[in-house]
Amino acid sequence: MNIDTKYHGTVVVKEEDIIHFPHGLPGFADEKRFVLLPLADTPFVILQSVDTPALGFVLIEPFSYFPSYEFELDETTVEQLEIESERDVAVYVILTVADPFDYTTANLQAPVVIHTRKRLGKQVILTNTTYRTKHRLFPEKVAK
Repeated sequence: MNIDTKYHGTVVVKEEDIIHFPHGLPGFADEKRFVLLPLADTPFVILQSVDTPALGFVLIEPFSYFPSYEFELDETTVEQLEIESERDVAVYVILTVADPFDYTTANLQAPVVIHTRKRLGKQVILTNTTYRTKHRLFPEKVAK
């Protein structure tokens, strides 16, 4: 199927590549179908709505930038995503891209968790955590 996207123009996606977010995303409850699209020559991916071309979130896999990042999923999320093994889970965080780019931040308080085999996803809001919605991706560059 062809979809129009925020960053890639019109792209062809396969039905089996669609990730279903049964409860949508916070603030976007009606958006339930997304695809992951790589952003050329970068470590970033776009979580693109299948149904709303203007809705695309820039994501990163957080562990390369925040090596000590860790959290536990609550039982409800494990059940909703039908998770049986850690190997089936991909974790991303949403970026707030800034200008200049060195000021870009990552939302570590609300990771996007995807069951890669079953193509189910959820943005999890972590509670009782020190993680915030704005962690600098390049803190050493902005400290100067």
